Amino acid sequence: MKHTASALPEMPPCDVKPEPYQDMSKERMLDIRQNNCNPMTMKVTYYKKPVHIHQGYMQWLWDTDGRRYLDLFAGVATVSVGHCHPKVTAAAEKQLRRLWHTTSIYMYPTVHEYTDKLAALLPDPLKVVYLVNSGSEANDLAMLMARVHTGNFDIITLRGSYHGGSPLATGLTSNSAYKFPVASGFGCHNTMCPDVFRGPWGGRHCRDSPVQTVRNCSCSQDHCQANEMYIDQLKEMFATTVPNRIAAFFGEPIQGVGGAVQYPKNFLKETYKLVRERGGLCIADEVQTGFGRTGSHFWGFQGHGVLPDMVTMAKGIANGFPMAAVVTTQEIARSFAKGVHFNTFGGNPVACAIASSVLDVCIIYNGSQHISANIGTYLLHELAKLREKYEIVGDVRGKGLMIGVEMVKNKVRHCQSQIRWLLHWFPPVNTNLLTNQSLLAGFMKQP
Repeated sequence: MKHTASALPEMPPCDVKPEPYQDMSKERMLDIRQNNCNPMTMKVTYYKKPVHIHQGYMQWLWDTDGRRYLDLFAGVATVSVGHCHPKVTAAAEKQLRRLWHTTSIYMYPTVHEYTDKLAALLPDPLKVVYLVNSGSEANDLAMLMARVHTGNFDIITLRGSYHGGSPLATGLTSNSAYKFPVASGFGCHNTMCPDVFRGPWGGRHCRDSPVQTVRNCSCSQDHCQANEMYIDQLKEMFATTVPNRIAAFFGEPIQGVGGAVQYPKNFLKETYKLVRERGGLCIADEVQTGFGRTGSHFWGFQGHGVLPDMVTMAKGIANGFPMAAVVTTQEIARSFAKGVHFNTFGGNPVACAIASSVLDVCIIYNGSQHISANIGTYLLHELAKLREKYEIVGDVRGKGLMIGVEMVKNKVRHCQSQIRWLLHWFPPVNTNLLTNQSLLAGFMKQP
């Protein structure tokens, strides 16, 4: 869709004036990017003329030409309380004048103040905090802890998931774009993602969202046939792919990189039960969903009515400063103490000061969870209007400010491909099921 400049809405006013840009030329920056930076940065530079960001304040960004942008990307869902938030900036400056770095071998106030604040926001018995530097590192550590604690090796994730790009975490990640043709992620297995829009089963009542799919459903409000079918796929994996005892299940409360995918309402609850029956730990990857982003709860797993054995978190934890964490139980922490685990930069004084201020801003000053709920619900309803208006918009989904809009080439063809998938999924011995019109209507029918 093309719009003339006059057809676009005006930007809201902003009192902040950016500093004039007087540094390196755009041409020189692009030359360095092409020749000296990670080549992948050029692959993900989608613009014919890349945006050259110069300054940020709260929800605004300015480029080197002084043009202002409303930032909906937030540094890949990381700037949780706004660019250069005054209170967070003040906390960083104060700590930088006092102490930049030491080691957690010694005691210093900021790491203890922060871990106490963070642990208080998680339900019992999730009270032991390991501080690291990135989401990949947090998930790596959680994998190791689960294997040590259970004495088992195999780990299950969902297709379409993203849990990091380190050698171990790429095994958890089920997305070919992040895979390399080398051996990695031994013992990691992916089961079908219960995507109620793109998957073979789903309907209007499946998701915990203000906006549901347009797929018709004959299920009652308290009974989801689609959930049963996706759980059957997990049971099939247990029966055919992994040993009787496993180490863990990793799951994002809402898939992030996979497309803001939401599962049927009871899927995680039933999955956790099946995993624990096989000796596994349940690990909630809150890298994208945590810190009130989903609006209804501070942690995404709370919206599913489950209690994980470990929670990993990063991104919004420190508003863009490198930091991450694993939070687990005393029991699991004691079993992991069989060996020495130490992290040079984890719990850095500056990182802890910033993360502590982020929690203050999220909870005390801004009420970020409440904002996410109100603004996110409004945005979801408005985006849903575009689904009705434009053929290219196939689905709108999410909670709070964890929102996905899925584009499709053809809504009718998309529906037909789902029906073909269903027909293919049932083996010939079950052809009697395919004549059951209520089954097809319940799982597949769309306008």
